[in-house]
Amino acid sequence: MKRLTLLLISSFSFILFFSTSSTAQCPVTNSAFESGERLEYKLFFNWKFIWKKAGTATMTTKSTTYKGTPAFQTDLITRTEKIVDKWFCMRDTLCSIYSTNIVPLYYRKGANEGGKYRLNEINYSYSDGQTKLHQYYRHSNGNVVVTDNTAVGCAYDMISMMMQARSYHSKDFTVGQRIPFFFADGDKVKQEFLIYRGIKNFTTEGTNITYRCLVFSYMEKSKKKEKEVVKFYITDDENHIPVRLDLNLRFGTAKAYLTRATGLRNPETSIVKK
Repeated sequence: MKRLTLLLISSFSFILFFSTSSTAQCPVTNSAFESGERLEYKLFFNWKFIWKKAGTATMTTKSTTYKGTPAFQTDLITRTEKIVDKWFCMRDTLCSIYSTNIVPLYYRKGANEGGKYRLNEINYSYSDGQTKLHQYYRHSNGNVVVTDNTAVGCAYDMISMMMQARSYHSKDFTVGQRIPFFFADGDKVKQEFLIYRGIKNFTTEGTNITYRCLVFSYMEKSKKKEKEVVKFYITDDENHIPVRLDLNLRFGTAKAYLTRATGLRNPETSIVKK
């Protein structure tokens, strides 16, 4: 369950990171979301050929002010069902604050998993064409690691990365193309990549809504071999919201499905059948 939880939270950060700018701050014009957006998900785990509901995730965005500057704040909350709590209780809260042109300013992740608590904070600053990250990470055993990292070009946390990427488009990519990106987590800044798989239709569970989706795979190296960790289905419209995630775990598979979306900025033109 801990591995599943980490992948689910990380999945939201990898979605749709199509490209990076040559400047440190990488500002973009937001065309995908607005204050008041709320996305709700259900998480299912495959146990002995039976799909069981394991938990929920909710992501909300609102307008705020950070050090006197207008900004957005996005919060992601994930939690397990009561029946799963008996096996592994999880209560995670992520908060990202970024400018109106989606330049990251502050990030915090508090993770209460299996009775153990971890805390990660990042403060961003910019100078001389570089992104400077002051990173604080408290391990579940109480040990604290503080690092100062510098990135030439864009650097993002799990949430701000996704929110900026939602304003990009896939028209310049071809099926099978590998897309590199950078993100900050814990006390490090890492490079990862996606593979663009093309466009497919997907019908949601329960609501039976069929979406036209862009499909991506997040790849990971294991013993010098690459494997698909997560496959994403993203609406092919101006909202660019994730409607399905397939997670491949060491002990099975899991899926996350969008169950409700409110406060969307743009019409849902990717809906094929309702």
